[in-house]
Amino acid sequence: MLSIFKNRSKSYKVITSLIFLSLIIAFPISIWEQNWLNTFLIFLTFLLFFIVEMVQDKYEFVLPGELQLVLILFIYAGIFLGGVAEFYYRFWWFDSLLHAISGIGLGFIGFLIAYSLRKTGKFNADPFFIALFGFCFALSLGVLWEIFEFGMDEFFGLNMQKARNLEQVYGYFDTRLGVLDTMYDLILDALGALIASISGYLYLKNGEFLIFDELVQSVEKKNPKYFNPEEKDEV
Repeated sequence: MLSIFKNRSKSYKVITSLIFLSLIIAFPISIWEQNWLNTFLIFLTFLLFFIVEMVQDKYEFVLPGELQLVLILFIYAGIFLGGVAEFYYRFWWFDSLLHAISGIGLGFIGFLIAYSLRKTGKFNADPFFIALFGFCFALSLGVLWEIFEFGMDEFFGLNMQKARNLEQVYGYFDTRLGVLDTMYDLILDALGALIASISGYLYLKNGEFLIFDELVQSVEKKNPKYFNPEEKDEV
């Protein structure tokens, strides 16, 4: 399982083991029930877990344990709990919560990319443009996700945009529901990205901001070649 359990805390190993156990149990059940959509979603969850690990191994980029746990939980919640366990339909707030969190997370990743380039002298920009890059990075990926949802609905007959069988799902018919779902998602993506971008800006201006500085410094400490100017040619 690559590095997923290397140098991790006991709580991390327990939570990750429980996640994988639930997937291993659900996978043959979905095949037995011939629920091919759930089978695909479970497989996709496994695949994304391994992609995260492969990217870290290939580029020798190490996520701090707490951030990697958050990422794994987010993938599990978004695909398995949301799609297979139908949390998107059971809890009206579940999709909104994930979009807000993803906006913050992707905004943080976008900030780290620009911050790394700045630290290694490859991108000479002031704090505002570093923060702006993080915001645009997160929102761009949010848009790509909405395009993915549209494509899955269009070509595979799914209902990721919640625009099919409106009377069954919502109890009433409104042709704008699909548009509203997409726009609410993008607004939440933008708000989450804005939180991350403002946090990044304040961190660059003041050297600290809530827990943002601790997260950045933790990533920087574990990945010196991506943030150390003396090692920039090795990246």
